[in-house]
Amino acid sequence: MSYSFIQTPATMSLAQSPVVFSVSSSTLVGQANFQYIGELTIWTGSVAASGSGNTWTLAKYPSSQGLTGIFDLSRIINSTQTELIQQNISPIKYFRFDSYYRYQSGSVYFTGSVISSSVFEAADGYQIFPEAIGAEVNTLTALWPLMTNGPTTQSVFVNNIGTSTVFVGDVGQPIPTKIVYSGSTGNGIFTISSSTGNSNSLVAGFPNAPAQSGFPLSTGSLSQYTLQPFSGSVALGQKITYTIACQQKYPNIRIKWKNRFGQFDYLNFDMVNRQSISTSRRNYQPQLGSFQARTLSYNTFDSQTLAYIIDTKQNIIVNSNWLTEDYNDILKQLLVSDEIYWMQYNTTDVTPLTIITSNIQFKTGVVDKLIQYQFEFQLGQNYKLII
Repeated sequence: MSYSFIQTPATMSLAQSPVVFSVSSSTLVGQANFQYIGELTIWTGSVAASGSGNTWTLAKYPSSQGLTGIFDLSRIINSTQTELIQQNISPIKYFRFDSYYRYQSGSVYFTGSVISSSVFEAADGYQIFPEAIGAEVNTLTALWPLMTNGPTTQSVFVNNIGTSTVFVGDVGQPIPTKIVYSGSTGNGIFTISSSTGNSNSLVAGFPNAPAQSGFPLSTGSLSQYTLQPFSGSVALGQKITYTIACQQKYPNIRIKWKNRFGQFDYLNFDMVNRQSISTSRRNYQPQLGSFQARTLSYNTFDSQTLAYIIDTKQNIIVNSNWLTEDYNDILKQLLVSDEIYWMQYNTTDVTPLTIITSNIQFKTGVVDKLIQYQFEFQLGQNYKLII
């Protein structure tokens, strides 16, 4: 009897969106209690270390049309992706799916032979409409293997710090070996460590900002530079151009956030910003007086109202400089991001943020001419250190 996979996910899946295996049996589907059984194994480390992973067993009755078993594994895979990108830039999961069928004949249950999928990879990202389910990740952005949607022209300050990422796993195209920089002060190369087949080395970081350690260009009179991944002498994807911007009179607020590929994008909000703090308190009324003594008295500094707990909330409102509408796509990703940081004063220190802004009206150059956006964030670390 023919039993096979008729749909499999992308080689490197974005696990917040459907990760689908469909299996089909050409006969026996009409048997009593016929079920498709799937066993999902998820692990990290070596691609060959599946025995160290966790396994989930799932069962599906045949679909009403096509009589196939459709397994969407995204909820399970994504539930295991708990590491922050700030902790580990390559929190990639390996997974494999085994399947067989089972049915009942009389009082006896019969099972078919097991079929096994290839090993797939999953990042904590998502697809967007109208991309096809299971589309290969290298088709989702013209910048791949850079793990971003761009834009292809960005601005940066010469004292900015930042690291971008490039995927060095096999998704059916050459694997990048270096990042080539070309700037107004010369050219440079950042060599990428080769992937060892370990899930923790499938994503490599490289400097995207002039003050980041390892940046290969002289910054003394730097006005512009491009960067692009290469595999040997073969250029991969589109290049990104960075223009050095002049410092504004307002303190720069540099924000980074997890994008749709599970990696960081950056933007300088270098116009006016406003920070605020609010407090909330719960009070209680203590018992006053020396009831344990021989006579009743009280202290003149006693209070009938005391604070049980005082909590704080700190917010920051930031404004962008003038942008092109190419930024609209990654700003949508900022609105839905679950990992956002304020990079503190061009150091490696960060403050976690939660975005409060829930809607913005996106602008275009044709209609609005000048494009500028405002966002509000709540600091993830309040004024008082309470654990």
